Amino acid sequence: MIQLKSTREIDLMRKAGHVVATILWEMCEMVEPGISTGELDRFAESRCKDLGVIPAFKGYHGFPACVCISVNDEVVHGIPSKKRILKSGDIVGMDFGVIREGWFGDSARTVPVGDVSVEARKLLEVTEESLRRGIEQTRAGNRIFDIGNAIQNYVEGFGYGVVREFVGHGIGRALHEEPQVPNFGPRGKGLALKEGMVLAIEPMINAGSHEVRVLSDGWTAVTADRSLSAHFEHTVAITPEGPRILTER
Repeated sequence: MIQLKSTREIDLMRKAGHVVATILWEMCEMVEPGISTGELDRFAESRCKDLGVIPAFKGYHGFPACVCISVNDEVVHGIPSKKRILKSGDIVGMDFGVIREGWFGDSARTVPVGDVSVEARKLLEVTEESLRRGIEQTRAGNRIFDIGNAIQNYVEGFGYGVVREFVGHGIGRALHEEPQVPNFGPRGKGLALKEGMVLAIEPMINAGSHEVRVLSDGWTAVTADRSLSAHFEHTVAITPEGPRILTER
């Protein structure tokens, strides 16, 4: 059942989203060659304590960390480690969420580490732009697949693959609520969007094939062809004025 949020509830979610945006931006600023993904995760957990929020991912279905940190061909759900040292030329995706006063916020960014290839930088730019185009479709009266169609049509024009196995989702009092929000699909189809819906829109885009596989740790998803992958995400509310991004800085 889809939970529509009131203006007051959306405002509360914005406060959670602001914390997410703040900590995620601080992590992005820390990214440089030589830092470990474990260090980024420890920083995020410390900042959650500072700001009086609960890390949304730690312990969720047994996930062992506060941040999903995915490097290069890792698509999502990478597990941070003090042994995983970032180097120049890598790209690193950080997916992070918090709980504030019972409300969830969720966002992700993929950033370059040092000097990256032209191809890697293009993938980041296209994926971030695809998120913007998906958000633009998040309006009352549109359909759920309008979001994914805008993302898919844009990124496939660059020869990239849209991940099918992992999609966006509703969010509110729970991290994952109905409906699912695919990053692909036919325009004009699917659930009608309504004011009060809050959606986590998160394109996961591969430089090669859309296919993925999950590693033996049971969490980390990688591209099947080992091509690079990028991930961007915002929590977005549907309001009478249009889409309102709750996880902007």
